[in-house]
Amino acid sequence: FPSSALGVSGSVRACCSFSTLKSWLPILSWLPKYNLKWLRMDVLAGLTVGLTTVPQALAYAEVAGLPVQYGLYSAFMGGFIYTLLGTSKDVTLGPTAIMSLLCFSVVGGQPHRAVLLSLLCGLIQAVMALLRLGFLLDFISYPVIKGFTCSAAVTIGFGQVKNILGLQGIPQAFVLEVYYTFAKIPEARVGDVVLGVLCLALLVMLMLMKTNLGSDDAPTYSRFAQKLVWTVATMRNALVVVAASIVAFSWDAYGHHVFTITGKTSQGLPAFSPPPTSDTTDNGTVVTFGEIVEGFGGGLAVIPFMGLLESIAIAKAFASQNNYRIDANQELLAIGVTNIMGSFVSAYPVTGSFGRTAVNSQTGVYTPAGGIVTSAIVLLSLAYLMPAFYYIPKASLAAVIICAVAPMVDYRVVAKMWRIRKLDLLPFAVTFLMSFWQVQYGIIGGVAMSGVLLLYNMARPRVKVSDHGILVMELGSGLSFPATEYLSHIIHTQALQVSPPRSVVLDCHHVSVIDYTIISEIRDLLSQFKLRGVCLVFARLQVQPFAFCLFCLRIQLLYNMTKYNCETDQVLSQF
Repeated sequence: FPSSALGVSGSVRACCSFSTLKSWLPILSWLPKYNLKWLRMDVLAGLTVGLTTVPQALAYAEVAGLPVQYGLYSAFMGGFIYTLLGTSKDVTLGPTAIMSLLCFSVVGGQPHRAVLLSLLCGLIQAVMALLRLGFLLDFISYPVIKGFTCSAAVTIGFGQVKNILGLQGIPQAFVLEVYYTFAKIPEARVGDVVLGVLCLALLVMLMLMKTNLGSDDAPTYSRFAQKLVWTVATMRNALVVVAASIVAFSWDAYGHHVFTITGKTSQGLPAFSPPPTSDTTDNGTVVTFGEIVEGFGGGLAVIPFMGLLESIAIAKAFASQNNYRIDANQELLAIGVTNIMGSFVSAYPVTGSFGRTAVNSQTGVYTPAGGIVTSAIVLLSLAYLMPAFYYIPKASLAAVIICAVAPMVDYRVVAKMWRIRKLDLLPFAVTFLMSFWQVQYGIIGGVAMSGVLLLYNMARPRVKVSDHGILVMELGSGLSFPATEYLSHIIHTQALQVSPPRSVVLDCHHVSVIDYTIISEIRDLLSQFKLRGVCLVFARLQVQPFAFCLFCLRIQLLYNMTKYNCETDQVLSQF
């Protein structure tokens, strides 16, 4: 056979090898080793996470402005897909507070568009994974992330105050929401206020009990008591919602409608069908696919990125904690396929949940198969428990949401940024403040501000000037075209525009990157030095392939130095 044919054949065999298949289907790496112990722990973790997922999914649908069943529609596909494609044993995919807020900001509570948004986000995420574009997430800096999460927590948390108070007719825009919430306090329903405050108090108490369980100051319990406290505290959301629903049902049975309840919901599993590519408004106007996508605007870029960022950050954190590694691009693929397939069961965009992932890890899950059990619980809830959700008080769901987002307000990070680098407060502040206007604009504004700071550092590299008879300028970083004018200005003002002109040694020990624009400017500077009878010398160059042109220029400069008999030997000997 021709050698080319043999090469193609070898490539095909390599592509179809079992190791390649395992990289695309990580389930193949742990399924052959699966045993009864792993099954027992996965079932326990799946049950625990499932009892946390159901009330949170119902609550997050409220944040997204969608009927509560859409939260459950979005909560089960991730468990099945991630078992096949995920590389973290701990991560659970499903609706989260941040993704729900982003979804609401883009689709405004319209179910059909939320489902279509899930499909488009999934396609973008899957394409990014296949093209290995995960590095783009590196351009979203930590101050931007913290500014967004803090703002989202405030927006989501305050948005639930109206449900705690039982108020109606509150606008969704944050500033108007704050104004009208305070203006309508006299209209608050006593039943909702009492129930909401009690639910908040109970959730906080159980959360503190779980937090202090392992501390030195905690009272000594028996092993059984510790497990009981941990179990009750972990399932606190489900217990509080069930208890509140029983209270609401009891009052309603006696004809006292003192609580604002969820009301009628669709029963049964969602139909498996392609997401709608058009929509119809209330007045009968047909909105085409192109018009819907145009209406999504910047949200179509922000939501996929934030979903990936949130999930990968969670996966990396728990992989480090539990001593294993993840494949970031494979995680992108898992999230993308989850959103694509989720759109066929009326889900809105999902990502990794930090709270539920923490519960999963603490329960001792061994493999991603725990997600199958969680998804089964969600499906059973959809099939048989939807009529019971009729009596869930909105105040109890609001309490669950407030307790879930409160830890996201990290005020300590401001003090840390102030101590380490004050300029980092700029993208933080821009993201935080603009997110109250439009969430996606806040993220875009923060990324833009981070980009400006990054470009400013490139345009203003650190230059340390010292006088050794000849000026020595030590460059603190690489030289790129934005720094051209700044470097030229320093050399002119320090050496060429003084009387008499002075020779300069550029210490390039820290310079590992240079581009053509800088080379062109150095050539011009060389001619200026030549006209004035002084020298420009490079020292301690890092001779690498990408700096070869600079090395050639150095030879030319050293030749000119010899030609003009510059007395630089003493200075150069220091390098």
